[in-house]
Amino acid sequence: MFRDVTEEIPPPTVPGWRDYLVPQNWSGFTVKEHGVWDTLFARQVPYLGMRIVQPFLDGIGMLQLDEHGIPEMERLNARLEPLTGWRLVSVAGIVPDDAFFAMLAARRFPIGNFIRSADSLDYLEEPDCFHDIFGHVPLLAHAPVARLMEALGRLGVEAIAAGYGETISRLYWHSVEFGLAFEHGELKILGAGLASSFGEAHFALEADVPRPRFTIGDAAATAYRNDRFQPLYFVSDSLEEAAEQLERLDVAALARLAG
Repeated sequence: MFRDVTEEIPPPTVPGWRDYLVPQNWSGFTVKEHGVWDTLFARQVPYLGMRIVQPFLDGIGMLQLDEHGIPEMERLNARLEPLTGWRLVSVAGIVPDDAFFAMLAARRFPIGNFIRSADSLDYLEEPDCFHDIFGHVPLLAHAPVARLMEALGRLGVEAIAAGYGETISRLYWHSVEFGLAFEHGELKILGAGLASSFGEAHFALEADVPRPRFTIGDAAATAYRNDRFQPLYFVSDSLEEAAEQLERLDVAALARLAG
C-alpha cells in the first residue's frame, strides 16, 4: 500500500482549481469513440515496443490499460492510487497553468473528458483523453516519476506566483512532454507528447533533428512549439537522472535560470 510520505506538508493551493473539474461521463462515450481509443492504442503500442522507457510499458500492464475502450476513471484510480498516491480528475479541456500545477501539487492529474474524432487521429487542437491517459498515466505508476510530478506541481505554483511561469513551463515541456532519455545505452522516448503521437514519436527518434543533452539551463532557455513538431528534443542521461535533476529545483534556482 502506498504510504503518503509528505502528508504533513500541505500542497500549495490555487483558489478555484477545483472549479475546473467535471464528470468524466464515461457512460456517454459512444461505441465509435471507444473504437477511436482502441485504434490509437493498437497502433501506438506496437510502434513504441522497445522504443520507450521500460517503466512506461510496465505501467500499462500494472494499470491494465490494454483493456478495450476508453478507461473508466474511477476504476483506473482504484489501480493507480495504491501504487503512488495519485488520482486522475476529469476536466473539459486545457486548464490555466496555475491551476494545472496546483493539481499536480495535490497529486491530481487532469484528464480531458473527450477523445479526438475518427477522422483526426493525428491532429489535436488540445490534448484529449488518449494523450492524457495513454501518454502520462503509465509513468505515474512509477515512483520516481510520481514524486517528480508532485515536486513540479509545487514548484510550478511557486514559480508562477514569482513570475517564472515560462521557465517552469519550458522545463516541463522539454522533459515530461517531449523529452528523450537513454536506457541501457539506447535512445528511448520519455515524454507523454511523444508516447501518444504516432507521427512525432517516429520523427523524434529517426528524423535528422537536433537531440542535445538535457541540462536544466539549456532546457530553461529553449522555447518550444505547441503547434507543430518540435525543432529539437532534449535527451536525458536516464529517466531517473532527469527526475532527480528536476526534483532538486527550487524557486531560487529558477530565478537564476531566468535571469
